[in-house]
Amino acid sequence: MSPRQNRRCRDDSPLHAAAALGSAATRETGADGQWWVRMVAGVAAVKTYRCPGCAGEVLPGTVHLVAWPADDPDGSAHRRHWHRSCWQQRDRRRPIG
Repeated sequence: MSPRQNRRCRDDSPLHAAAALGSAATRETGADGQWWVRMVAGVAAVKTYRCPGCAGEVLPGTVHLVAWPADDPDGSAHRRHWHRSCWQQRDRRRPIG
């Protein structure tokens, strides 16, 4: 058997991608609707993002989460990176930006 025959089929779904980074997406319900939420380990966080909860930077190496509306099939257009505490407080304050 050649090495290529041994490879798994590539799956670009957001749930598969999340699992590859060590955290599967879970579905959460809040006052603002239903969301897919995935934790991002510090070692997997390699870019700087802007948190919609506080407008602060989510720096590389920072443990944070990614959330997107549950009705968005792949989350690519509406995925946002949040500080964990900002996500937990989103019902108590409005997003910035």
